[in-house]
Amino acid sequence: DMTRPARTTGLRFAGRATAALEGASLVILTAQTALRAETTTALPAPLADAWSALDTAWDAAPLAFTTATFVKGKVEGFGRYTPREDARFAPGETMVVYAEPVGFGYDRVEDGYKVDLVADFEILNASGQVLASQTGFADLGMTARSRVHEFHATLSFAFEGLRAGEYTLAIALHDRAGDKSATLSLPFSVTQPTAD
Repeated sequence: DMTRPARTTGLRFAGRATAALEGASLVILTAQTALRAETTTALPAPLADAWSALDTAWDAAPLAFTTATFVKGKVEGFGRYTPREDARFAPGETMVVYAEPVGFGYDRVEDGYKVDLVADFEILNASGQVLASQTGFADLGMTARSRVHEFHATLSFAFEGLRAGEYTLAIALHDRAGDKSATLSLPFSVTQPTAD
């Protein structure tokens, strides 16, 4: 868990962020083959050409998102989540956001390629006033032997003190490896507290 001070206007915030690559089986495979020399095989020409075209387009593209949504329950991995039916939250309820960034860059490192993103957030009310924000809320990244394209971020937010009403959660991702940035905006509402 990661909790950092946030700039707020009377709100308390606690959050957590994780980033992961799909593949428990990949981890197991790596552990099983760690003692053997690494081998590669040649791809069929049409597939090799398509892969090369994907990398070229990826490098030229801006940072963007294929998916960004509030989710319920635990995120199990890339593409393995359950979206919420709505974006209505009870006061103080934890909000979990699942996002799939694309177009990010890579730093070449000894072990392969490093994805290196940092997330900021803002909570805005219906008139656009910033109620809470934090720069550098979460560091998201990973290192892999190949350039990964299936990368996701799971960000959790818990705000105390938000009154019933309409809000927007704005999350900015900054790509330190590719010098790119993108912002996603998720409208949500806080419901009236229920009587005990």
